[in-house]
Amino acid sequence: MAETAVVHPVDEIPPVRGLAAFGLQHVLAMYAGAVAVPLIVGGAMKLSAADLAYLITADLLVCGVATLIQCVGFWRFGVRLPIMQGCTFAAVSPMVLIGTTGGGLPAIYGAVIVAGLAIMLLAPVFGRLLRFFPPLVTGTVILVIGVSLLPVAGNWAAGGVGAKDFGAPRNLALAAFVLAVVLGVQRFAPAFLSRIAVLTGIVVGLAVAVPFGFTDFGGVGDADWVGISTPFHFGAPEFRVSAIVSMLVVALVTMTETTGDLIAVGELTDRPVEPRSLADGLRADGLSTVLGGVFNTFPYTAYAQNVGLVGMTRVRSRWVVAAAGALLVLLGLLPKLGALVAAVPAPVLGGAGLVMFGTVAASGLRTLARVDFKDNHNLTVVAVSVAVGMLPVGVPDVYAKFPDWFQTVMNSGISAGCLTAIALNLLFNHLPSKSGDTAVPADATPAQEATP
Repeated sequence: MAETAVVHPVDEIPPVRGLAAFGLQHVLAMYAGAVAVPLIVGGAMKLSAADLAYLITADLLVCGVATLIQCVGFWRFGVRLPIMQGCTFAAVSPMVLIGTTGGGLPAIYGAVIVAGLAIMLLAPVFGRLLRFFPPLVTGTVILVIGVSLLPVAGNWAAGGVGAKDFGAPRNLALAAFVLAVVLGVQRFAPAFLSRIAVLTGIVVGLAVAVPFGFTDFGGVGDADWVGISTPFHFGAPEFRVSAIVSMLVVALVTMTETTGDLIAVGELTDRPVEPRSLADGLRADGLSTVLGGVFNTFPYTAYAQNVGLVGMTRVRSRWVVAAAGALLVLLGLLPKLGALVAAVPAPVLGGAGLVMFGTVAASGLRTLARVDFKDNHNLTVVAVSVAVGMLPVGVPDVYAKFPDWFQTVMNSGISAGCLTAIALNLLFNHLPSKSGDTAVPADATPAQEATP
């Protein structure tokens, strides 16, 4: 008898009800972050309410398409892991600068298209750099990703940045209630419910929030039923050198961040990322960014909050996240549904975000547990990398006096911590020591570097 081929958990297709529930959970986890970028950029450019709504629906549509490319994949595009795609925050400051100094949206989109093409060209180069990401570096980067996201959850729990009642006890109480529901469901509920603990917490939190006036569904009634994003809605792209240069710096930052996220998901799903699959994932990022420039939105990258959700729920199927991508496409085509999801109050998301983002940080610690810290400098590598990565998170204006390109790189705690970890690992573990000891070879496997 022929043996039945064993399907890896990443490739398993859950039942339809599981796909729908798990997919919705991923959408709710990233929705606030996804719509924040067009809101910030459009608000800074003083766009009309209609134009802002158009930017949001275009963003959701391309978020969904980008996620499908990354999870399902075709030819050499897509890492084929459970990775959720969304607009990168690293591009916000440069895009606001481009948009408000005379270039407008056409100059932003021209620079975004060029940056996407550059990412596709550079993807194989980054793929070959994977050997410089042993567990010492990857664990540190994953830890920095998780810790740097915690302030986002804290801001949500307090009511959302700019909220009139920011920090009000009732906001924090609602967030704490949602956190308690998530933990209770994960600990005591049956297996299926425990895997949608975040979704359950958000739904229960929303049910409690409505009668207490935490949310307003007025925007749902005002939203259109159907919205179609057309290429170059705001005009033909303009290719300005200064805008392109700043966006190319953003491209390098997003490639670094995506590399960390892809490696983290590879660790969580027991399907380690290899040079070829890393290049495929980055190439998908580049293609999605080009689509963003064409369809009136912005650069795309992997979303770390969904990495935490994969680790927390232990649902490793890429088809679950593909279902989330399909749901985002639907939200982008049906603005009324998007407005309904947007009605979830920030404290509800904050309570769920605390456990999701903390899970990312804990995953980094688990990876670091494989590293040998005895009689070497590995502890120094972790300590300094985490410190440098947390500096812009704790002191947001620390690099305010530096050039724009430097701020773009170092204001992202993830890219700052990642670059520091790579540099220090090379310094301490790949260069010969003063005593003439043999250093760990540059092409050593992660297992070799982690073994005493």
